[in-house]
Amino acid sequence: MNEPIVARHWLALAAPKAAPAVATSTVLILGRIWNANGAEHSVGNAALMVALATGAATVGTVAAGRLGDSAITGTAFTASGGLALAGVAGYADGVSLPLLLWALATTVAYGLAARYWRTDRRETLAYERHIAERREEHAHVERVEALRAGAQIEVAREGAAYAEALAAALTARAVLPGFDPAQLTRIGLPTMPEIDTAKNGH
Repeated sequence: MNEPIVARHWLALAAPKAAPAVATSTVLILGRIWNANGAEHSVGNAALMVALATGAATVGTVAAGRLGDSAITGTAFTASGGLALAGVAGYADGVSLPLLLWALATTVAYGLAARYWRTDRRETLAYERHIAERREEHAHVERVEALRAGAQIEVAREGAAYAEALAAALTARAVLPGFDPAQLTRIGLPTMPEIDTAKNGH
């Protein structure tokens, strides 16, 4: 019963780690397919990929300088590198240069991804620490309230036992000769212990 859950959990952890290599490998494979279908030594196709890669790099530079948006910058430079890799893989007649660029692109992709993984891990740890502190605080409040409720119940029990004992004493005294209820009223009955509801209500 637990095996499918473990498998999904393992895949969920492994998928982000494999994403950069899968992405660069996919670009390399598509570039080589393009090479086999007429892109080899095609100046027009090479010029197109150079223009697209340059445009993506320009967008990344503008986003980094003026906008300061790291997400757009990373996406634009990633697209620029992928287009450059695809262009070389499609134009070159051998596989040595495409493989070299694939290795370089994969290394750079993992370097950029590691930065975001560290940031995400720090945020996750900070969130888990905050949740643990909140749970501990709530548990402490629950323990205090449980002790306070137990004290109130104990005081109520003592008050009930005191009232029962007093009623039994008065009943026993009433049957004795010479009992004067008026004298008892003038003297006054002992006061019962009170629950400090003002203190316990907060």
